[in-house]
Amino acid sequence: MTGSVPVESNLPERTRDARPEVWALLGGLSFLVFAAHMLVSGRYGYFVDELYYLACSHHLAWGYVDQPPLIAVITWLERMTLGDSLSALHFLPAVAAGLRVLLTGLIARELGARRFGIALACVCVAVAPIYLGLDSILTMNVFESLFWMGAALVVLKIFNGASQKLWLLFGAICGIGLLNKHSMLIFGFGLFVGLLLTSQRKQFTKPWIWLGALLALLIFLPNLLWEIQRHFPTAELLRNVQQSGRNTEMGPAKFLLVQAFIFHPLAAPVWIAGLFELLRDRYEKGWRVLGIAYVVLMICMLTMHGRMYYPAPAYPMLFAAGGLVFERWFAAIKSAQWLKPAYIALLVLTGLIIAPFAYFPMLTVDQYIAYSRFLHLQPPRIENNRLGPLPQIYADQFGWKEMALVVADAYHKLPPEEQKSCGIFGQNYGQAGAIDFFGAKMGLPPAISGHQNYFYWGPRGYTGECLIVMDDRPERLHQLFESVELVGTVTHPLSMPYQHFSVYLCRRPKFGDLEKAWPKIKRWG
Repeated sequence: MTGSVPVESNLPERTRDARPEVWALLGGLSFLVFAAHMLVSGRYGYFVDELYYLACSHHLAWGYVDQPPLIAVITWLERMTLGDSLSALHFLPAVAAGLRVLLTGLIARELGARRFGIALACVCVAVAPIYLGLDSILTMNVFESLFWMGAALVVLKIFNGASQKLWLLFGAICGIGLLNKHSMLIFGFGLFVGLLLTSQRKQFTKPWIWLGALLALLIFLPNLLWEIQRHFPTAELLRNVQQSGRNTEMGPAKFLLVQAFIFHPLAAPVWIAGLFELLRDRYEKGWRVLGIAYVVLMICMLTMHGRMYYPAPAYPMLFAAGGLVFERWFAAIKSAQWLKPAYIALLVLTGLIIAPFAYFPMLTVDQYIAYSRFLHLQPPRIENNRLGPLPQIYADQFGWKEMALVVADAYHKLPPEEQKSCGIFGQNYGQAGAIDFFGAKMGLPPAISGHQNYFYWGPRGYTGECLIVMDDRPERLHQLFESVELVGTVTHPLSMPYQHFSVYLCRRPKFGDLEKAWPKIKRWG
């Protein structure tokens, strides 16, 4: 009998100095996800929010009514370097999709997973329907998980013995994350509660975590001051949306059930096992902090009636922990090692089957409609709007250029002198954004609107003496103008039904000067 000290075989073995095959695996999976998104990046049209972000990128500021400033900066950067084509706008979202897979693998590795656990976690994230859809368009949600999971990875490294100075990196990630989307506050609050309720509360006795929090505040401060100076317009907007009844309401049970669907039903056992693994924290490494953060997040979402995809940025850490659990389970079944590749192959195959319903545009429109009818499936609804032949996220990518063409036809029929003083009014940022983007190439002036941040951009010097108004009731327009003339009809077989409307030429306002009447035009929601 030797005097050697036995090593506990159950302890997770973190591969800090990553073996070449692990990096090759992570790099390969990340690139495949990036390439898949780029292959379909120009298949449909500009999404309604993308038109708005393009407009915001011409008005860079420290804040907007419905978002912090980062998405406008990202759009500006893409527009300045790559152009404003669909493929250009979707480049950084595709990069973010690949980086999310990479971060998932790094978190799994930090938890102690080896090759299979890392691969399983990454594949679960890669085929998750919610990510396939979000990553196919330019939105804040694409980048959100990078900040949440970047912060989670740093926290794990600190718990595993890395330098306390990494709290500064944590603060920087959270600060920039707040400039992307204010929901970073909810994840930060969840982490705070997790620290407070576990032995990791000892972190609060050291200075670096407080310095990290201060750094996050300093980075976020310009946007915070923008909100304060304008009496928190984002909070007002959120209240309006909540009261409008526009969003699909779900009870707690349905909300949790939908989570299983939008992250792929066959992958649900992985993230559920991962949640229990984090909450169990069998090695007392501080993992429970992340598990509690998720629980707090879900409580907030259920209480605030958040949309089904709001918790999405937190799931990569659950998949990472679940990969570790499944790796341990499969290792215990020596006679069934074939289950490892079989499970991953099943996830990929079924992920491809589900992908079109996840708003991943791998099919043409006609193919999607036929496929949907054949399987009798539709994506879960986000809003309570009447639908056409396509679900909302797809439908909101059609009809915008055709809308601008109808308005351009009416505008160019005006006498040249009247064109100089005639403004174009849109009821929402999609209509106004379509005029600003497509109409600029048709000789149209920038649009005006009272919707979201367009309200802050004002009437652009127009008096209201001549306005081309999109999408309003003629009886209301007759109350506002002495002359109202129907000059066009906007329709598209694939767009949302509420984007089918009439266009009117209105002259001689009864309300006086547009500048003075502008405060009454505000519509946030």
